[in-house]
Amino acid sequence: MFPMIRPVVAAAACCLALPCGDAAPEDSPLPPVPPEPPVLLMKQAKDLIHKQEPWRTFPEVYLKGTPENMRIVVNLATQRATLMVGAEVSVDTPISSGKRGAPTPVGSFTVLEKIRNQQSSTYGSFVDKRGRTVRSGISMKLDVAPAGTHYVADPMPYFCRFTANGFGIHGGTLPGYPAAQGSIRVPEEVARFIYEKVHIGTPIEIRAE
Repeated sequence: MFPMIRPVVAAAACCLALPCGDAAPEDSPLPPVPPEPPVLLMKQAKDLIHKQEPWRTFPEVYLKGTPENMRIVVNLATQRATLMVGAEVSVDTPISSGKRGAPTPVGSFTVLEKIRNQQSSTYGSFVDKRGRTVRSGISMKLDVAPAGTHYVADPMPYFCRFTANGFGIHGGTLPGYPAAQGSIRVPEEVARFIYEKVHIGTPIEIRAE
């Protein structure tokens, strides 16, 4: 859980050196009034970074799943996804979908490919010879490696591709808001549950709300 941020305003002390018995003149300058805390910025950060409800499984439903009766439903507005067995939920999980500039597409899709240990060909980090990360979150299409570094791809375990241009559902980091590059991240253990049950052709429905 993220710690609550409380604005702290330091009180300014004003000390006037006056001869004993003299009163302060009426036009003495008052201490400056501290500015209002950035409420709007704090509210925006709170809206973006929040704790998502943890993932849940329903084993009695999951065990009934077969390649023929399973489907995946993704809701981008709530940042949740469900692995359905018919009309029943077998897994309910938070997600991190595509961020602004690289959104996750909306519509009906199917699983096109399954790769257990996929690595991104585009996104990753620049790492130096000692294995230290110099820059993370880079795109090989946009960024140039600094001298003395090399590209290390982001891992995408239990990858289930659903578009021709490489978007898929896979294990990854969930910061609490859309942060992926068009794909859909889920907790790695959930990605394994999905990977082991779906097959090529499993329906995936992605809704905007």
